[in-house]
Amino acid sequence: MFVISCKDIHKSYGINVILENITFSLNEGEKLGLIGANGAGKSTLFKIISGELSYDSGECFIDKNKKVGYLSQHLSLHSDNTIYSELLSVFDELLSIEKQLLDLEEKLKEPYDESNSDYHDKLISKFTTLTELYSIKGGYTYKGDISKVLKGLGFNEADFNKNISILSGGQKTRVALCKLLLTNPDILLLDEPTNHLDLDAINWLENYLKDYKGTLIIISHDRYFLDAITNKTMEVFNGTCRIYNGNYTNSLEEKKKAYEADLKAYNLQQEEIKRQEEIIKKYRSFNREKSIKAAESRQKSLDKIERIKAPVKEGPSARITFLTSVKSGNDVLHVENLSKKFETKNLFSNISFEIKKGYKTAIIGENGRGKTTLFNIIRGVIPKDSGIAVLGKNVNIGYYDQEQKNLCLDKTIIDEVWDDFPELTTTEIRSALAAFLFRGDDVFKEIKYLSGGEKCRINLLKLMLSQSNFLLLDEPTNHLDIPSREALEDAILGYDGTILVISHDRYFLNKVVDRIYELEEFQMKEYLGNYSYYIEKKTNPTRFELEDTFDGKTKTKIIAEKKKKREEERAQREKKKTLKKIEEEISNVEDILKTLNEQLCLEEIYSNPEKSIEVNNEIKLNEEKLESLYSSWEELSL
Repeated sequence: MFVISCKDIHKSYGINVILENITFSLNEGEKLGLIGANGAGKSTLFKIISGELSYDSGECFIDKNKKVGYLSQHLSLHSDNTIYSELLSVFDELLSIEKQLLDLEEKLKEPYDESNSDYHDKLISKFTTLTELYSIKGGYTYKGDISKVLKGLGFNEADFNKNISILSGGQKTRVALCKLLLTNPDILLLDEPTNHLDLDAINWLENYLKDYKGTLIIISHDRYFLDAITNKTMEVFNGTCRIYNGNYTNSLEEKKKAYEADLKAYNLQQEEIKRQEEIIKKYRSFNREKSIKAAESRQKSLDKIERIKAPVKEGPSARITFLTSVKSGNDVLHVENLSKKFETKNLFSNISFEIKKGYKTAIIGENGRGKTTLFNIIRGVIPKDSGIAVLGKNVNIGYYDQEQKNLCLDKTIIDEVWDDFPELTTTEIRSALAAFLFRGDDVFKEIKYLSGGEKCRINLLKLMLSQSNFLLLDEPTNHLDIPSREALEDAILGYDGTILVISHDRYFLNKVVDRIYELEEFQMKEYLGNYSYYIEKKTNPTRFELEDTFDGKTKTKIIAEKKKKREEERAQREKKKTLKKIEEEISNVEDILKTLNEQLCLEEIYSNPEKSIEVNNEIKLNEEKLESLYSSWEELSL
């Protein structure tokens, strides 16, 4: 049974069409991943489903018996509350029942008065009813649930009494997510829920949503997260949508097949249209009444064909290419017995590790462990407490800041980049900006008006232009849509320098890194592989089997395909040769018919009945032959 059904939803702002003909439906318990480039209209669709935003036309049905929970980018938190009291507000009904039960307990302590037995019986009955209701609604477990959700999403007990007003934006988002999960809605709408979560919190949320029994729609660029949870995928593209069965990775194959099927149908129709136009042209070239009528008939049929639109591929993604201006030495970074603490909090102590030329290494660890601080020590921005962190020969650092603090908000895009690279010409700077999708007048937008994804692209562009040979990337995929993430991954894979990256993007970690360091308080533990290797080693520390796989065509299959191709080419050549021969015969018969028709006009023919009959018989035979040739030519043209 459908719990959500949208049909032909249309939404625009003035002449700017955001959504057009959005049609989909979800059954109870289905889990949908909603993907698409930044600005495609995903959040707009969420607001329509949640009732926050109206739509111009179409139909949007939500089962009225279902409660909708929506995690949006605009959080409704009371800044005067503590974290715990904010979550406690979810259970106002239970708190009210608790108060009533306490009042009843006090009244039940009063001495029993037989003359007022009805009053006592009512108290007992009401107390029993409320106690049952309290139990059914989770009165004995809700405090444990609050603690479980808070700890699962990265808060410790010391955080519970912190005031909402002093929290960072990421912490407030996590509180809002905790609050939403505790309401236990029937339909859950989550907009980028893994932002601001570390790996442990992401894994906890992932497992929670796997067990969630309601209907779920997730907007996310976290492909690993989508793969683990969703069983349907919907892509919003150019205002329209397309549904694929399966998770994100499965949808890629489905999408490829759908595009190939659409392209094949389009090409086949184009070929048929071209073939019909050639037949029409040929018939007209014969310049006979019968052939002209046939051409007109075919043209009418051709005009009635419903033309298939050419399938459209995704819009362009940023063209990222990381180059190095100089080569570094083999020893890029040496860290030994490094320690750092802030006030009373010890971030890490006596950690040691090395980075060699060409390594693509990730640093992971819980939030607050000091990963960004470690980057700043390596860069020389903040001092270490003890130990050493030494860069190798000819090492030039390029740094990507996840918080985009290095951008001047009052500058335009072009000035922000040009001021850092004044040696570039106007053509070079405009070409570089265009490669990162900043074209035309867009380059004159001020930084403060840009989205998070646009700011990310500017920093990546500056990083590319720096031509550094040692890149320190702090959460580089945050705020990037999937096409931009894929472009970044391809750039890293093609980079001949050294990479050290902090990331919680597991799909990214699987694709681009060849080793992982897990930062803990007293050690930096090394795993010589990608994220899947890391998980396997954590789960089975005593064993790890790396299976070699070969996914290719067999020699026999390749030979068979080549043979088939040669046969098809040979048949095509024979077909063309036969067509040419038939066309020559048609031309010859046309000439014969023309001569015979001219003979009928001669006096010596039409005045002689025997000769006239003879010529007419020849005309009839040639017309039959011509008709047969037409049929053969048309059949071979298919």
